Amino acid sequence: MHPYLLSFLGGLLIGAAVWLLIMGLGRVAGVSGILAAAINDPRHSLWRIAFLGGLVAGGAWFVREFKLPTVTVAATPTLVVAGLLVGFGTVLAGGCTSGHGVCGLGRRSLRSLVATLTFMATGAATVAIVRAVSGGAQ
Repeated sequence: MHPYLLSFLGGLLIGAAVWLLIMGLGRVAGVSGILAAAINDPRHSLWRIAFLGGLVAGGAWFVREFKLPTVTVAATPTLVVAGLLVGFGTVLAGGCTSGHGVCGLGRRSLRSLVATLTFMATGAATVAIVRAVSGGAQ
């Protein structure tokens, strides 16, 4: 299957999941907030745990079903530090890319627009710095 078609289908699934969550439960699909709430109060978070499990299971299914290549981009300690930094950034931004970029922009939130532009600019700057430091090898 063509990568563009897979990307389109993935986008449709994300959009459907966001719509189902907001229409069904009245909740925004901000993954960092869903994860934090599930960790803080697992007894009252069955829908959160189901949603997060569905994300992982759905991703694993897609990789297996369409024989998508997987890549290890860094050593485990590097990935752990990166994950912690992302978590810290989501606290500073009051949400993650899924909450702001997918849900917030869909609701025409100015706050989400600013957050998403900040995420994108920071990501672009990070790539530029990493390429400059590594001699453009990435």
